[in-house]
Amino acid sequence: MKEIYLKQIAATVGAKIWQIENCADMFADGDTIPFISRYRKEKTGGMDDATVAEVKHLIDVFDQMEKRKATILSTIQEAGALTDELKSQIEDCTDATELEDIYLPWRPKRRTRATAARELGLEPLADLMWNLKTRDPQQSARAFVKGSPSLKGKPGAEDADAALAGARDIIAERLSESSQIRGNLRSIFRSRRLESRATKAAADNPEAAKYRSYFDFKMPLDRMPSHNLLAILRAQNEGFLSVGLDADPDRCGNKIYYDFCQSQGYPGGALADQIKEAVADSFKRLLEPSISGEVIREAKERADIESIKVFGENLRQLLLQAPVGEKRTMAIDPGFRNGCKIACLDEQGRLLYHTIIFPHPPQNEKVKALMAVQSMLEKYHIQAVAIGNGTASRETEEFMRKVQLPAGCKLWTVSEDGASIYSASEIAREEFPDEDVTVRGAVSIGRRLMDPLSELVKIDPKNLGIGQYQHDVDQTLLKEKLDNTVESCVNSVGVNLNTASPYLLSYVAGIGPVLARNIVGWRSQNGSFSSRMQLLKVPRLGPKAFEQCAGFLRIPGAGNPLDASAVHPESYHIVDDMARSLGVDTRELVGNAELCSRIKAEDFVSGDVGLPTVRDILKELVKPGLDPREQASEFAFAEDIHELEDLKTGMELPGIVTNITAFGAFVDIGLHDNGLVHVSQMGPRGTDPSRVVKLHQHVRVRVLSVDLDRRRISLKLA
Repeated sequence: MKEIYLKQIAATVGAKIWQIENCADMFADGDTIPFISRYRKEKTGGMDDATVAEVKHLIDVFDQMEKRKATILSTIQEAGALTDELKSQIEDCTDATELEDIYLPWRPKRRTRATAARELGLEPLADLMWNLKTRDPQQSARAFVKGSPSLKGKPGAEDADAALAGARDIIAERLSESSQIRGNLRSIFRSRRLESRATKAAADNPEAAKYRSYFDFKMPLDRMPSHNLLAILRAQNEGFLSVGLDADPDRCGNKIYYDFCQSQGYPGGALADQIKEAVADSFKRLLEPSISGEVIREAKERADIESIKVFGENLRQLLLQAPVGEKRTMAIDPGFRNGCKIACLDEQGRLLYHTIIFPHPPQNEKVKALMAVQSMLEKYHIQAVAIGNGTASRETEEFMRKVQLPAGCKLWTVSEDGASIYSASEIAREEFPDEDVTVRGAVSIGRRLMDPLSELVKIDPKNLGIGQYQHDVDQTLLKEKLDNTVESCVNSVGVNLNTASPYLLSYVAGIGPVLARNIVGWRSQNGSFSSRMQLLKVPRLGPKAFEQCAGFLRIPGAGNPLDASAVHPESYHIVDDMARSLGVDTRELVGNAELCSRIKAEDFVSGDVGLPTVRDILKELVKPGLDPREQASEFAFAEDIHELEDLKTGMELPGIVTNITAFGAFVDIGLHDNGLVHVSQMGPRGTDPSRVVKLHQHVRVRVLSVDLDRRRISLKLA
């Protein structure tokens, strides 16, 4: 990779050039983000996985830029216009917008007014004016009127005024293609206000009402929150708003004229008037629409990045929420008319039994439902009950609290977001070919309680109810971020090689869908893995894939205790050396904090094995295979709150954070409608909501106001 790119990436992520160079080399060698960030800290200088992922993204961006440069150089070369200076300017460029500005004069374009003027033979007149070679443009223009011998076979203009108009069109286009002028105008536009106004379509469409805050709206673009911009642009796309920047034509025209004079010199007299007229036309017709669109797109790109960042952090918190663990679970998908779907699962999440009960209106079969539930609890030795948080959730929870639960069995409320998507998916049909969507949905609710990560990886993150404007942002960038987040979560927790589904295994570093299915297939044919080294017997899983994935796969109860830890097989010999230095067997060392405390990390540093790796090994030996997720905690909503009308200003209530945005957090307080804790109710100005609360965190909130008509609840953290 070119040094100019390495320097740019290093400056962007705040790293040294050698760190970026090492990352680039490892990516070129096929190494993955989790593997590099976990097992190659000496080469990265200890970068975390988010930084390594950003480096990977920027490397890909500059790889694409290099391909673009090759196309641009080839096009300009074919036009016979490539000079050494221009070639160096292109090769040294690291900004995509600047690169396109340089290329603009040679980029193939549709027929323009300037094209028509050139076809008439007016470019020499434009050159005279551009290079200040005429003091009397009107007199010079006469040589370009039809029939003039100086036209050299070109048609010419109807008269001198038409010739001047054509020359101005050519000058206007040249001005619009000047990288200096475009760059200076961008600086002006970036600090201007974005204005939005309602269109005629908005007045006739009730769907536009949700955008009424933007029907007459003005705000500096560089200070506009991402959610405001994304909402405005969505409304524009739907035809409800007209949007633009309030750039001052006079100020911008003066700047364009000044830039022209700086490069060409100061025209005088009648020529100055012609140039100023071309400047005004260039700004209004060519530059203003182009630069305005570019600057708004720039702002949207920043808004996309911010929105995607929030989405990614929400997804991380959702995937890493506390698991209840391997417990026999009763999962309930609540409902009124269609009843409550119940699925009983064993410790591994396998379906044991399913049925439907009708404890709520209109059937009201409470006694029958009570007896059925009591029987299932006892027959299947249920240890936990998961209740979906959708329709009839509160009523079902109250019904279940009347049931005599087994000792130690607790009730849990589980998010249903995406459960219906999963139940109708190809994955669900493959897992439960003989069951309908209602059963699959209930099973998903129960499995989410047992191990959220293992179950949620089966659902497209965009269907999990944790983002805003996810359909409006850059979909390629969104997918990259969410895929990286899922991969990071899966690998940070680790995966049980003998119980993981192919969908979970596919996110382990270096594996992917094909190898995941091969692993499950090998497991089905040969039984459980007893050693990590057996992975090399899996079809198509070679040494490189083994290197990438082995450290993230766990085999509890394996012959070698290190196979159940995050210690990579390439480092087993280091652990053996540590054990020998203490005169003990490796088995005695694993999990023995007292023995590990006697080891001096510096004594085992050698070759490519640096201090960070040795310290990681010692940390893992103290608590091998430790799950980084917190323990699940029980929760209950306020018993006397069932309808929006039950809320009173000043009430303090328990709630669960369901979504976090740049402007605040949504909290479920047990009603159909979630309340909003605005960022202004979280702390000082500039507070980041994601630093105050976490997804699915249990909080206490105070009711500030209730809008019954719009069904909006305003809350404050208590």
